[in-house]
Amino acid sequence: MNYPDLQSCLRDLEKSGQLIRVKEVVDPHLEMAAIHLRVHEKGGPALLFENLKDCRYSAVSNIFGTLDRSRHIFRDHLEDVKKLMYLRDHPESILKNPALALRLGFFARKALPKRIRSASHRFFEEIKISDLPQIVHWPGDGGAFITLPQVYSEDLDAPGVLHSNLGMYRIQLSGNDYLQNKEIGLHYQLHRGIGIHQTKSEKKGIPLQVSVFIGGPPAHSLAAVMPLPEGMSELGFAGLMGGRRFRYFYEDGNLLSAEADFVITGEVLCGHTKLEGPFGDHLGYYSLQHPFPVMRVKKVFANRKNPIWPFTVVGRPPQEDTQFGALIHDIAGKTLSKEIPGLLVLNAVDAAGVHPLLLALGSERYTPYLAEKRPSELITLSNRIFGTGQLSLAKYLFIAAGSDSLPDVNDLQGFFIYCLERVDFSRDLHFQTKTSIDTLDYSGTEVNSGSKVAVTIYGDLCRTLSGELPSGISNFKSKMIMPGIMALSGIDFNSYRQAHSDILQIKKALELVDLKGIGLIVICDDSDFTAKNLSNFVWVTFTRSNPSHDIYGMGEEVTNKHWGCKGPLMIDARTKPHHAPPLVKDPLTEEKIDHIFRLGGSLNGVV
Repeated sequence: MNYPDLQSCLRDLEKSGQLIRVKEVVDPHLEMAAIHLRVHEKGGPALLFENLKDCRYSAVSNIFGTLDRSRHIFRDHLEDVKKLMYLRDHPESILKNPALALRLGFFARKALPKRIRSASHRFFEEIKISDLPQIVHWPGDGGAFITLPQVYSEDLDAPGVLHSNLGMYRIQLSGNDYLQNKEIGLHYQLHRGIGIHQTKSEKKGIPLQVSVFIGGPPAHSLAAVMPLPEGMSELGFAGLMGGRRFRYFYEDGNLLSAEADFVITGEVLCGHTKLEGPFGDHLGYYSLQHPFPVMRVKKVFANRKNPIWPFTVVGRPPQEDTQFGALIHDIAGKTLSKEIPGLLVLNAVDAAGVHPLLLALGSERYTPYLAEKRPSELITLSNRIFGTGQLSLAKYLFIAAGSDSLPDVNDLQGFFIYCLERVDFSRDLHFQTKTSIDTLDYSGTEVNSGSKVAVTIYGDLCRTLSGELPSGISNFKSKMIMPGIMALSGIDFNSYRQAHSDILQIKKALELVDLKGIGLIVICDDSDFTAKNLSNFVWVTFTRSNPSHDIYGMGEEVTNKHWGCKGPLMIDARTKPHHAPPLVKDPLTEEKIDHIFRLGGSLNGVV
């Protein structure tokens, strides 16, 4: 539907039984987030919080909580947008179906943002940052945060909407050393469009004008997280997904969305940072305090009568942002194969926090004349993946090719079995050291800094995996995770200097054991927890290890700076002293919200 605002979307969701009103007074400090987490975990409806403690505005969460709900919201235009993106990548199709191309061309006019006169805007009331819902999501958070912002900036060399950037970067509203109502924190990671704008701002010594939109049609929130092709405007994409041109006007040098529920205008000062965080983030750990840009607040607007504040809660996946990712893949999942020829399919594994682990299938066409199967094109593809947009934040990449039946990258067990049956550990691991990784990943020894490894698999079967735990392992607690993969615990991590002694001790114990059916050994804090399910396995293994520091193997050797081993491979995924703490719910808050789910409460029967 062409929702002109957030309210019309919520009415539609309520009419179709996909939204429930929470009528009890709820505290934005931890309680709202706890309610959201409990409902989302059960695949529940969107939640409209009507009575916030110490705040006059309503708030809504879990709008995008399921892929079916997102498809319902965008049902009228989703298929047309997918067809437009296909035509962009396959322009030859226009000649085959000119009628479709003409219809889509007419539809594409929605991508042109529409400027209106500010005087024609129906309503906006100037308020303060402290008037906004001060939602604190996790017990260790450093303050209140905006978790569904649309952060708008323009290119100083090419001002205007066509070269603008709309991104979703978390905003800290309170806490730390921020001057209340005058400053807010702007956290953005590597490879973000706003970084290019701020770089130009710093060079010119001119503050970067920034606007933050909260709410408005759901298409605007989706546009802010959509990884669009170079040169494609987020505002244009918002118009396409919503079937309605993005409406805006300028006020005191800042662009304002005419359809957002709230707008914060301000400027990012050159060379000015303050500590931002901690914040419970989507890898399942806290991102800690680090210096990030400060936005000096100019004005804050409630942009309509009875505005509604949308928010989400992130934590160990899967969470609501997981469904954002699923929708993005649904829309643009096939465009990567056009951008990276030879890449067939890719899965950024959500259970591992997205960037820590990529699984991919690729072509292997370089040397068909050779009898021996060995990775060649896959190595090229790995370099392309590690050098493409936000994929460059990836840490582990397993990429496979083959003429026989290839695995499904979404089938974690099947994919790992396929790879471990064929990988040559002495040849197929390719490291990048002292390079950039995800800002939220604390497995490296510095922020944004760590290592990567590509594991390229192309060859015939070289081992048969066993689902049975090898007998005779002494002094350690071990557990099978799946055929070929074993978890092992029993020694706490102390330091990297000590870790080498730990690994030698483990290797000595394993030398007496038959490991023929094992391809990977995960050294962890708790083998029972790690082996409990595949979600735990990938979360522990790939969020708590730094490839260059934590990969070992039986029969290790370095030949001309290439590391390899006879196998099995070993990954030290124990918790290290420099790691961020994991997210843990507050027991007292959990007790406080129970009444909402009991008989007579707004959410009785929902979970």
